[in-house]
Amino acid sequence: MTGSNLFQLGIGLETGAQAEDTNVSAEVLRDDRDDHFIREDGRVFAGRHLIIEVVNGHGLDDEARIQRAFRDCVSECGATLLHIHTHKFSPQGVSGVAVLAESHISVHTWPEIGYGAFDVFMCGDADPWRSVDVLKAAFATDDVRVRSLRRGDGVVTDVAAA
Repeated sequence: MTGSNLFQLGIGLETGAQAEDTNVSAEVLRDDRDDHFIREDGRVFAGRHLIIEVVNGHGLDDEARIQRAFRDCVSECGATLLHIHTHKFSPQGVSGVAVLAESHISVHTWPEIGYGAFDVFMCGDADPWRSVDVLKAAFATDDVRVRSLRRGDGVVTDVAAA
């Protein structure tokens, strides 16, 4: 690939990343701490991550429609939008991410088969489950399949100290 301008990740870039302390202390478990962890059924976890598959969807090649769906999800879920970035592929397909204060929403679409692969990950009081009906309406389908994960479940285990 002589003469190609390839972007090489990590070369000459300052990330601001810091070494993190992996020890979980009683401080993390306090109920009054503003850490945005979710406390539910005696468990503490970082957030809910929904894997959402839009099947037989319409408009999945429309970048503006996807951005509007992101904004509608953010509003309906009670999240805070920081940034949206999408990319339209040729001949079809869109990838994108909405960066949230509470984490993110991302998508990659295959409009030629009516399929959109969405991730909705939120912490704190934001409710990612509310995005399901938004996506059904945005892409005119009732066939939306969801799998749910509790991210970080089991990482913070000593809830008795809270």
